[in-house]
Amino acid sequence: MSNFFTENQDIQFQFNRIDLEKITRIREKDYTEAEKYPFAPRDYEDAKDNFRRILEVVGDIAGNFVAERAREVDELGSTFEDGKVTYARGLEEALERLNQAGLMGFILERKYGGLNLPISLYIFGIEMVSRGDASLMNLFGLQDISETIENYASDEIKEEFLPKFSSGEVTGAMVLTEPDAGSDLQAVKTRAYQDENGNWFLSGVKRFITNGNADVCLVLARSEEGTRDGRGLSLFVCYGDDTVQIRRIEHKLGIKGSPTCEMQFHDTPAKLIGSRKRGLIAYVMSLMNGARLGVAAQALGIAQAAYVEARRYASEREQFGKPILNFPAVAEMLIRMKVDLESSRTLIYDTAHAVDMHKISEMEMQRLQEAGESISDIREESKQWKAMADFLTPLSKFVISEKANRICYDAIQIHGGTGYMQEFNVERHFRDVRITNIYEGTSQLQVIAAIGGVIKGVADGIFDANEAREYRHEARQLANKLAKIRSLMNKCKDYVLEKDDKAYQELHSAELVEMYGSIYVGYILLDEAAEDSRKMLIAKKYIMDALATALHHTESITRGFDTLFADVEQILTRE
Repeated sequence: MSNFFTENQDIQFQFNRIDLEKITRIREKDYTEAEKYPFAPRDYEDAKDNFRRILEVVGDIAGNFVAERAREVDELGSTFEDGKVTYARGLEEALERLNQAGLMGFILERKYGGLNLPISLYIFGIEMVSRGDASLMNLFGLQDISETIENYASDEIKEEFLPKFSSGEVTGAMVLTEPDAGSDLQAVKTRAYQDENGNWFLSGVKRFITNGNADVCLVLARSEEGTRDGRGLSLFVCYGDDTVQIRRIEHKLGIKGSPTCEMQFHDTPAKLIGSRKRGLIAYVMSLMNGARLGVAAQALGIAQAAYVEARRYASEREQFGKPILNFPAVAEMLIRMKVDLESSRTLIYDTAHAVDMHKISEMEMQRLQEAGESISDIREESKQWKAMADFLTPLSKFVISEKANRICYDAIQIHGGTGYMQEFNVERHFRDVRITNIYEGTSQLQVIAAIGGVIKGVADGIFDANEAREYRHEARQLANKLAKIRSLMNKCKDYVLEKDDKAYQELHSAELVEMYGSIYVGYILLDEAAEDSRKMLIAKKYIMDALATALHHTESITRGFDTLFADVEQILTRE
């Protein structure tokens, strides 16, 4: 028996320290929800107990049901025949078990049958489900679709669709990508048009659509004739009825249980979400941020699974008369894996908290406006939380997905030749994790999204406050090293910005984002170390490695090869 919530001490640590009191109070409308719904919490203590119970259920299902079926799901995959997609049996069974537990409306309001949980709790759930089976996460983790409907659609559309999501009656798909519009969604060509009665219809082809066979689709389409950029795009919701043709499913390296579809809309009836022309610039950007945080949690869950397998194997496998765990080279790999896991978990739950805080500040602003009260203070707070969420979300996806890929790589290395065989789970984890730094925006695109926060110094105030703190003993030495990293980062940033070469600036954005992010995470790890002495070991390894990396980046940026693009033709002249 394996419960992925109760058995994971670091998840327990993060759950116990996360502060959801204000978030819960506002989501529960000062706990007046309990007057209408018998299962709503009556105070924060009651809410925290409910949170724990729900996550225990998720952990139990993920550990004792989902994980047991994951290998079979990978072997069978989803199939496509006569225009119909069929899930692997184990995936269907796992999805049904989650439905039975009432977990498919995680973040929706209770009036739509949801659990009304904060995003932070949803991320805990995604991590655990992903550890069980990364493919299943792509169905469980698409609840952002229902949240987008809840946030932006009319009441009529909400009433029609949201209860179906909460009950598990329908699954959803985020239908954005096209053959000629991958990362560049401004190039979307799928057409949305109205008949004489004002009814909307969709026509066009979409590609690489996760769960494209879903019952309900959120579709980005061009509603304004003659436009070519993002200002001509709107967002629509439709059913996956007979007018939606699945043309094929992709044959993939990993996450084989999750069908990735090419689909065509043939005059498909649809309904407009929100306002025209705001599909990409407002609604999809919000949807994508949620999806990116989900993918970061997916990567973390896969990496956790790979680490557990590697740790167990290193303890049991003997060579030269002793377990290979006792060899320094193997032990160092496992230590690095563990530090990467725990620092990633620190980052993702801090990010989720920022997303939650931005959401409730917007809820408070709406409540004050309706009451005719001033919103000046809350508006400024909302802007600050939005800036942090907008920076931390791409940072999380970039950092965590890259570390997760390294963890899964090292897990196979620890297994040696056996890890290359399909009989061992690490082979599947290695294949599954590879997509996480590609889809929902590659690592390179996450850097582009995060670099603005670095240049603006979105977390500088936090760094200033921490540098002014009185740390004691070993923590003081580590805080000094974080201040050193910041000095190096500022030197590199100034050097890059002063250089009149945009290509060079773009080339080194990843190093700047990585250094800035390591300072942010480092200070949180020091806070954690004050609560748990074991965390001081994690903080020490993380910060020492971050300083070494910062020194390397500084040399690369300020003394490195800077004629790369001028000489590109000569460098690449031969295959």
